[in-house]
Amino acid sequence: MQAASSLPKFNGMIHRRQLLGGLAGALSSALGATAVRAQDVFPNRPIRVIVPQPPGGGFDFVARTLADKLGQSFKSSVVVENRTGSGTLVGTDLAAKAAPDGYTVLTGSVSNMVLNVGLFKQLSYDPLKDFEPIGLAAAYSYTLVARKDLPFATLGELVAYAKANPGRLSYASAGNGSGQHVLAAALWHLAGVQITHVPYRGAQPAYADLLGGRVDVFFDLSSTARVHVDAGSLKALAVSGSARLPMHPGVPTLRETGAAALELESWFGFFAPARTPAPELARWRTEFARAAQSPDVMERFERAGGRPLAVIGEDARALLRRDLDRWVPLMRAAGLQPE
Repeated sequence: MQAASSLPKFNGMIHRRQLLGGLAGALSSALGATAVRAQDVFPNRPIRVIVPQPPGGGFDFVARTLADKLGQSFKSSVVVENRTGSGTLVGTDLAAKAAPDGYTVLTGSVSNMVLNVGLFKQLSYDPLKDFEPIGLAAAYSYTLVARKDLPFATLGELVAYAKANPGRLSYASAGNGSGQHVLAAALWHLAGVQITHVPYRGAQPAYADLLGGRVDVFFDLSSTARVHVDAGSLKALAVSGSARLPMHPGVPTLRETGAAALELESWFGFFAPARTPAPELARWRTEFARAAQSPDVMERFERAGGRPLAVIGEDARALLRRDLDRWVPLMRAAGLQPE
């Protein structure tokens, strides 16, 4: 009887050990899965924002303003990396070929996402096929500035001189294919004048020669041109937007000068490589919209002469398509080519 009565007790011990072992295994698996999920939460390492222009210009200003804000919401460092060369081609191509994991994004603008398509017959990237738009945060007019000792008070006077003296005047740009290059070239084409193009590697060296009197005029983003205009070291002849700028109400638009029926605003935003996973892309768009609409970021853009935007996802893609349809035919009709 003792043997018979001890058998159920022995079986109970086996069951309890099996139960405890199973619970321990389940707990271990759950903890392991939690740890894996924690490691997979995006982002869990630094994020790279590629700027295809040197420090100091409009690309760089917008990228760093957004990166500072996004670093707070992502709880991860957002590092701006200036990758220059061939205007904006080198950095943009690098971003197009980056791993589509959400950890590399491109600072995109009209110049590298629209104007390059009309300028180059064979691009190493396709703005629509190789990128997913995250969002656009700001738009800036361009200001045509001249060295302060240039003997013309208006764009009309400059155009009249250029018609009588082909090739005597020169204009700077931040590189072949940059917005500064294409906008100026389109203006001179429509105005029927020949002005010599002097490309630089970014806006800052262009300003150095403009301030030094070695080049005559420069179409730059109004946000960066403003400093020199306000200081009186350069003079403003026209702005490229559809309306005058509050910071320079006395400076006419291109249309107002009568030189050409032309207008352009350069928008800036972030683009991810194509095939970036949907969860990472959705997180980017959410945080980008929050950053772009934050009062401090909007104030920085406005203070620099920009127009804050919050054009996200498919709306950004539609705006990109619109500008491609508008500018690429115009550039090809004008025969604009890289030099």
